Amino acid sequence: MLIDNCKAKYIIGDYLSNYRNEDLSILMNKYSKKKVSITKAIKNFIKPGDRIFIDSGCAEPIDLTKKLIELGLELPDVEILHFLSLSDLDYYETAGGLEDLFRHNAFFIGKSLRKYIRDGQADYTPILLSEIPWLFKLGKMHLDTALIQVSPPDRYGFCSYGINVDIVKPIAESSEYVVAEINPNMPRTLGDSFIHMDDIDAFIISNHDIIEFSYGEPDAVSTKIAKFVASLIEDESTIQMGIGEIPNAVTIELADKKNLGIHSEVFSDGIVDLVESGVVTCKKKTIHKDKIICSFVMGTKRLYDFVDDNPMVEFHPCDYTNDPFIISKNKKQIAINAALSVDLTGQVNSDSIGHQFYSGIGGQVDFVRGAARSKNGKPIMVLPSTATMKDGTLVSRIVPFLQPGAGVVVTRGDVHYIATEWGLAYLYGKSIRERVLEMINIAHPDFREELLEHAKKWNYIYSDQTLPVSIDGRISVYPEKYETKLELRNGKTIKIRPVKPTDERMIQELHYSLDDRDRYFRFFSPMKDFRHKKIQPLVNIDYTTNMILIGEFNEKGKDNIIAIGAFFKTFQASFGEIAFVVHRDWRNLGITKFFLNYLVQIAKELNYRTFGGSILLENKSMLHVINTSGYTLKIKKIEEGVTEFAFDL
Repeated sequence: MLIDNCKAKYIIGDYLSNYRNEDLSILMNKYSKKKVSITKAIKNFIKPGDRIFIDSGCAEPIDLTKKLIELGLELPDVEILHFLSLSDLDYYETAGGLEDLFRHNAFFIGKSLRKYIRDGQADYTPILLSEIPWLFKLGKMHLDTALIQVSPPDRYGFCSYGINVDIVKPIAESSEYVVAEINPNMPRTLGDSFIHMDDIDAFIISNHDIIEFSYGEPDAVSTKIAKFVASLIEDESTIQMGIGEIPNAVTIELADKKNLGIHSEVFSDGIVDLVESGVVTCKKKTIHKDKIICSFVMGTKRLYDFVDDNPMVEFHPCDYTNDPFIISKNKKQIAINAALSVDLTGQVNSDSIGHQFYSGIGGQVDFVRGAARSKNGKPIMVLPSTATMKDGTLVSRIVPFLQPGAGVVVTRGDVHYIATEWGLAYLYGKSIRERVLEMINIAHPDFREELLEHAKKWNYIYSDQTLPVSIDGRISVYPEKYETKLELRNGKTIKIRPVKPTDERMIQELHYSLDDRDRYFRFFSPMKDFRHKKIQPLVNIDYTTNMILIGEFNEKGKDNIIAIGAFFKTFQASFGEIAFVVHRDWRNLGITKFFLNYLVQIAKELNYRTFGGSILLENKSMLHVINTSGYTLKIKKIEEGVTEFAFDL
């Protein structure tokens, strides 16, 4: 029998309401001896000098925390452990402003503790998220009391940790006492996410709203970075998004993907959109098929309603979700995490601004390493290329060296992709010289010359290394708009894009792959070497006057340049000279013809009116391309086996 949608929602909602009321009734009767006043919940289970843990993120037990602060003067020297505190509660001001009343220790620094850590009134413990539970499981850090927030118990006596399982479950299991704030507004989430009432020593009943969190609308820079990241994500990938505006902006750019999966320590509202639109199905995952795997969520009530009693979503402690071995079992695992700054060699700082600690390691390293070991996995670090200081000064986040005190969270050896609003850099397996050029290429143009000079001073790059410079002396910015794809007659697809300074080695490899005859056709002499001094002018071009397009094919994870098409400014006004090179294995597939037509399109935008060039009469294939191009040719002269031609655009 079909039921009207509105009526169905009412019936289901009414059922859940009655079910929760039944749960509370069971709670009051069977476990009534454990119910205490909120004052006793604090006084009876916390004493001066104790070490306690307060549930994390949006699951913070607000009523218990408020009472703890209120009774703070009676509980000197209590050490409070946190992971990502998001509430607006102020432990110091509410407790009379005494700096040494509580001592806070954060595994990840939330907004409420950032000021106090900066001022030396609280501590920060840097540690991988996956390894925090073992501090307590192995007894390396003794815990007296855990203050947690959970859903009401079901008919079997199990309460759900709700939207936050991460470190709270293993910590509660290792604690001497567990005091729970049971809140019917806490979603009942599934997975390894339950605690039995027998394991709760005392509880109070609360009825406040769960903390909500929003990243807001992404700005233009975040959106640009998100588009670059999305270009790396294939259908059927499994995604992890770390904490931060940019990682979460990526969800908006995934609308055209198919059969994505989620394995992430945290996710937010954007994933709900992707599930509802059919983008996230988890049907192609290689582990936990059909399931979204997470450790906690941060978002709005819409997200909390989505995870409530949803069999598609499984919550697990972070020593499971963040175990690199588990992560690596996912095929095409994508890890997207935010950085504060990255140096020219690829060292990633994510937790501090100089000597001031700002956030934490969290799950970055876990997922970077897990994704790197995944079949076709991709670890991606994201950051804006600049930051604005309090005085309005613009500074580069791509830096020659990390600030003194700044922490290396992801090492040079672990880093793979870096994304800014200026593009993507791939560093894994690259030399320092190659890394420097990749990083300068995605830095803000205003800072590229400065970065180049630092690299020269330290002999990281060639002493004569240059950058693309426009006719007015400014850095010539890479024209991303000319990137496209070409499907060939053999069924393969190549990427067509403008040349970059980082292409030098690949262009050398293409030229060295040519035989003597090919080199003679291209250069009118059998050139024997293609050293840096000869190739550098071909990769550092003024994109406003010249254009060199390359055809790039990725084979077994390695990018190769298989073709080049170009036009160069000449001494004649509005006249461009064209040239082409195609690897022998990629000829007769339509690449040169495509290059010619695409170069004409670009040249028109740059106010060129005529193309021309010289071809050896022996070069039958190139003559055929020009003669069948569809343009009206003017043969200027034929002399000594060479034809000079031109045609109007």
